[in-house]
Formats: sequence, C-alpha cells, structure tokens
Amino acid sequence: MKLQKILLLILLLLPGLAAAQPAADFSELENVVLAELKQTNTPGAAVAVINGGRVVFAKGFGVSSVETGAPVATDMLFRLGSTTKMFTGAALATMAEQGRLKLNAPIGDVAKGLSPKLSRLTAHQLISNSAGMADLNAPFISHDDFALATMVRGWKDEVLFADAGKIYSYASSGFWLAGYVLEEISGKPYAAAMEEVIFKPLGMNRTTLRPHTAMTYPLAVGHALQAGKPEVIRPAFNNVAMWPAGSIFSSVNDLSRFVTAFLANGKLDGKTALPPAVFAALPGKHIAMPGDPASFYGYGLLNFEQRGIRLWMHGGFSRGYGSMIQMAPEHGFAVIVLTNKSGETLNRTTAKAKELFLPLKPAVAEPTKKALPLAAADFTVFGGKYVNGPQTWEILAKDGRLFLKEQGQEFALSKTGDWQLSFGDALENDLVFIRGADGNAEYIFNGLYSARKSAESK
Repeated sequence: MKLQKILLLILLLLPGLAAAQPAADFSELENVVLAELKQTNTPGAAVAVINGGRVVFAKGFGVSSVETGAPVATDMLFRLGSTTKMFTGAALATMAEQGRLKLNAPIGDVAKGLSPKLSRLTAHQLISNSAGMADLNAPFISHDDFALATMVRGWKDEVLFADAGKIYSYASSGFWLAGYVLEEISGKPYAAAMEEVIFKPLGMNRTTLRPHTAMTYPLAVGHALQAGKPEVIRPAFNNVAMWPAGSIFSSVNDLSRFVTAFLANGKLDGKTALPPAVFAALPGKHIAMPGDPASFYGYGLLNFEQRGIRLWMHGGFSRGYGSMIQMAPEHGFAVIVLTNKSGETLNRTTAKAKELFLPLKPAVAEPTKKALPLAAADFTVFGGKYVNGPQTWEILAKDGRLFLKEQGQEFALSKTGDWQLSFGDALENDLVFIRGADGNAEYIFNGLYSARKSAESK
C-alpha cells in the first residue's frame, strides 16, 4: 500500500517534473550560424537538429532575398542540389521492395531505348556510383518532362569510362539514368513518380521538383557572390534532364520528416511510412572509397566514421543554393542545413551541432606526410593519361619528377604511399591509384572522381 502511494505521488508529480527540466540551450549553435553567415556572405539559412529521433531545434536565419529582406522560415523551400541523390536512391529501393524492380538485374529489363552497355547496367550500380559512368554535362533540351528520356536515350556506350562495378566515381549522370529507370517503371515523369513514391508517404507536402510549384510556396531565392556581395541569380537555373541528381526543392520541416523516418527504420507519426528495408539499403556499404577502406558509398549517401562516430551524409551544391544532411544513426541524431548561396553548406554550423550532441572523440591532427623516394619503375607505373568522359588527368615525367597536368596547369607530385601521389604545399591533395592486371596503375582517384588510364598510355 505504501509503495502504491509512492507510485501515485510520482505519477502526479511527473508533469511538474517535466516542466521543471531546463530547455536545451541552443545559443552557441545560433551564434555559430550567424557568424558563419556573415563570414561567408550568405544571405540566409534554415537549420534543423534531430536528437533522440525527434526534432529538437529548427530555425531560420537571415533573409530569403537580399532584395526583399524577407526572413527565412523553417517551412521555406530551398533547392537541394546533389542531396537529391539520396531521394532518388530511396525511390528505386522502394520500387524494389514493391517488387517492381530488381536492383541487381539489368536496367534494360525495365527501361527501353538504351544503348547495349547501358542496358546491362544495374540500378544498384547507378545509385551507388559504381556503374563506371562518366560525369557528363547535361545539355538543355526542354523545360518539359520528356527532356530526361530524350537525353539518356541519346547516349552511346562511350558514356562509360570504366567497367561496371569496378570502382567508385561520383557521377550525376548515373542518377539521371536512375531517374529514367524510375520513369519507365512507374509510367510517370520523374517528378510525379517522386511525389507518389517518396514525398506523399512521408508527408513532405511542399517538397517538389517543379519550379512552378515551388514558387507558389515561401521560397528562398538563389544567390551568387558578385564583387564579394550576394546578388539574386536571374534567371533561376533549371534543367529538367538534371532533376534526378540535384533539383529537389524542400524545407528543413519536410526534410526532418524524411530524416526522422530514416532514423526510425521507416516509422513516422506512429506508423510505417516506407518499408524498413529501404532505409536499411540506403546506407549500405555498397562500394568502398578508393584509398579509404573504412568509407563507403551507399545509395545516394556516404557512410563513414568521424571521431569515433559512424555518420551517413550527403551534401549538395547548385546554382544559388547549398545543402547538407548528416546523420549519426546510433545516436538518433541528425543536422540539416539549407542555404541560399551557391555551394555554401555552413561547415562550422554542422560541426558545432555534432559537438553539442555527439560523444565525439578528441580531434586528432593528421600525421605529416613524408615524401618517399621515387623508384625507376614508378614513372611507368603511374605515368599516362587518365580519362573520365570530358575530364582528363595526365601524370607525366619531367626532370626526374612526376607532375600532374590538369586543365592546363601542372603540379609537382610527391610519392606518399605505395599507390598514392600527393601535391600542394603540405601535400594535402592526394591522388590514389588502383593497380591493374599488368601491375601498373589502371585507375586514378582524386577524392571525388575516378578516371581510367587510356589505352595509348599503357
């Protein structure tokens, strides 16, 4: 009886105890956001933090336009850039769970009109950046939905620079092709399919690919620096053929719904919004990053460790905008940052959010790199021209040294590992090489793109 009275007293006091708990202090984070906006000449940003699987902070900063001075709000739309890739990956993973697509089957089984080699690629390879697709420029075809299909059906086998599944290389073109696969399976334009498969089930009610829809909601306009000052970009950039890799309009409110479901294995608002297997597939260790066996690319996001914490992330740069989503799944944590300046993702802001909520290990300085002596064979092992579509890197020998020739510039190289050359004042820029069957380097990786040694260089 005494125990029951104690329990009853505790229950009666719980509301008061909860109310007495001090609210989280986000002043440090807010100060960092404001300082970084000023330091980077960024007009505005929206920031959200999820902790313990729920949104604990969401706020707009600065202005949505330097011309109107309208303040940024958390329901305001920004263009995401390449963070879109995560959502295209989620859409194809959802189609697979619905039995409408086999991720490891040739895409030619469901998508017609493609060249022979492209038909043999798999959706898994496309959305894990392991298809060997060159990173191409997308031509402007039309503002209409048919632009995507017209572009990819016009590609020849030459858009592949590497054997499928061989190596990681960042390629928006692979996601353009993945978007076309989604169109073919769904029988709808990419934008409409994304609404049906991802946005509506998650209650992302304002999120859209269509600029004419985005402009009917509160919208942050894109800016670029001119003479050191942010100016509104006119006309706003748009290319329908590029939508599957970098063109979603969304807000931190809507993105928080996606991230919350991600961290809860598909559950949102007390029910399953998307199959749990979708969110298990996205961060999968599908292909290792060259030179870093502990970092992987999943389906539209990176999976890596930082200061003892496993993180999933993707950022996006687009004309007028920048975005970043970082998640720490073991801690139910995420930070979302959207800005209205070309390529700005507020790195110090995301770092501060992680410091406030995650048990990060102390930062350790990178070990100083030491130049190793070049062997006579190294000039043959590394030398040659490496090609990825329109991009080329040439490793050439001159005066007993190796040099990187890129876009008309030459950089002196030092050997810093068995299969690594580096350049820069502190050798901070690395080139990782992957050995071929002949014992010489077959591929080069610069931290983002890979390229294959041309036949005439072998």
